[in-house]
Parts: sequence; structure tokens; C-alpha cells
Amino acid sequence: MALTQDGIMEVPGLLSRYVRLASGCKAHYVTAGETGPSVLLLHGGIPGSSGIAGWRYMAPFLGANGFRVYCPDFPGYGLTGQYEDAYPPDEAGHVDFLHDFVTTMCLDKFHISGNSMGCTNSVNYVTAHPERILSYALIAGSIGDIVPTAELIGRDSRSASERPNLAAFDGSAGSMRALMEAIILDPSKITDDLVSMRTTIANMHSPHYLEKRMHAAMGQVALDSALRLSTKGRFDKMTIPGIYLYGTKDVLFPHTVAGYAQEDALPNVQFFYPEETGHQGQTDQPELFNRVFLEFFRDGKVTWETAQAAGISTRRPALPGLVSLPDTVTA
Repeated sequence: MALTQDGIMEVPGLLSRYVRLASGCKAHYVTAGETGPSVLLLHGGIPGSSGIAGWRYMAPFLGANGFRVYCPDFPGYGLTGQYEDAYPPDEAGHVDFLHDFVTTMCLDKFHISGNSMGCTNSVNYVTAHPERILSYALIAGSIGDIVPTAELIGRDSRSASERPNLAAFDGSAGSMRALMEAIILDPSKITDDLVSMRTTIANMHSPHYLEKRMHAAMGQVALDSALRLSTKGRFDKMTIPGIYLYGTKDVLFPHTVAGYAQEDALPNVQFFYPEETGHQGQTDQPELFNRVFLEFFRDGKVTWETAQAAGISTRRPALPGLVSLPDTVTA
């Protein structure tokens, strides 16, 4: 791989595109595939994140296997620009950005997935606009006030100093590599091109990260927005087909803390705990995650063989509507 003229990684099968949203924001996205159902893949929230950084393995694969894939860069990330006056630097702003994006792209119905912040954005969007969603797949993130982050911190036996500091980026490539090592288990996936791209992009958006922190610290989330983003009693009651993958080597929150708590709160979602998988599982285990997503988005179910390889949860019976069970297994 190499960096393009725009300073992003060149990935076979991915096309770099821009679209002007009604808000005035100049949204950047990468896309793959020309026909078939649409799939929206949402990146995480660590500085330097982008659609191409988060989905460079899965997006071309799904595009080559019958889907039209879209990976937008959220405000403050990737090459998306002119967003400062369009969206507030919070989750409500992300929901509005995403709705403007899919509306502009004429995506009336689609599958959706997200990792980390992208998981949160997926949950918020599904809750706000369930009529648009065919199915969803989540990877290692928050599910809002169903299981608040503060509650997970309380359940985590580690001290604050023992948990990764995802705000430790200081503008250098070295600090960016350290961030990547916290979320990606496989060091071979942390290439020089990836570090260079993410460092440049993160520095480009540094004012946004400062504004985002100040916005959160000052509690500038209006009551109406907080109510709008509430997922409790809403997302957990959804019947839209959904699966959730949480790596057993995730260092942000151990799967036994966050994964189990979220599984207990989401009875209609099939959970998987893939081994040798960190926070950005689709990068650590691209072949496995690609297989799971292809089967689920294409067939509506994950085969039993794939489910076992992905570490299907044994904490409760498998959901037969989401996993093809063999005759020897009962739901």
C-alpha cells in the first residue's frame, strides 16, 4: 500500500469520493461495489480514525461479494471538511451527519455496522431511524444508557493508570503508533503508511478534538439532545436482526466486563467473543470478520461453522433466527 495524492492509503477495490451535504459539510467517504444491497460501515473515534483506516480489509471484500459499501468520515475525522458550523461535536451531531449522508446518497434501506465510536453511532442511528435498517452488526463499543460507560468503569477492576489512555496523542507518529498498538492486537497490521496517514489526519483536525473535549467537559448537551440519544427501553427492545462481536483481547474494556454486561441487556442480539482479537477486531481478524459479515448480511444468518469460529457465546442459548443451528444443537 502507499499514500495517495490526498494523503490516504491506496487500497485496491476502494474509491475515494466527496459529496456536499445539505448542511454545507463536505463529506468524504470511500466506497466499494457497484450493485446489490447497501452496507454502511462506521469508523471508531480515536484521533486519526477514518473510513479507510477502519474498514480497509472488509469494505473491498463486501464490495466484491455483491454489496455496495459506504464508509463515511465523520466530522473531525478523515478528509471530511467544512463541518464546524454544520454539526455539534457530539453524538447528536453524528446522528445528524449520518442521516444527511445517507439521505444525500439516496440510501433508503441498508445494513449498518460500526466499531467503537462507530458502534455507538450505529446504535444511536438504529434507535433514531429503524425504518432505514435491514440489519446491524456491532463491534466493541457503547450501547448508550442501556449500559452506561460509567457503570462499565465501575465494574472494571483496573485502575485508571492501568487502562489505555486514548487521549495520549501528542501530534507525533510515535504517539499515534502507541494508540494503534492499544486497539490493534496484530502488530503486522500497524504499517508505516497507516501511522503516517493517521498522524497527518489527526493533526489536521486537532481543533475539533479540543472543542469536543471542552464541549463534553462543560456538559453542553441539551436536555432535549440527551433524551433524543437515550437508548434504554428503545434499542434493547428492537427486533431488527443484530449481531455483536467483542474480542477476548480487547484492552479498553475486557469482554467479561463490557461484553457480558451488554449481552445481558440485549436479549435479541447474538453475541460472539472471537479469540486473539483486540478492540478493532475487523483489522485483527479480517478473514473471520469478513466471513461473519458476508453470511449475516447476505443470508440473514451466520452458519454454525462460522459461528463457532467466531466464538459464539455460550452464556445463553444461540438465537436460531440469527444462527443456523445443526440438528444436534437446540435453541
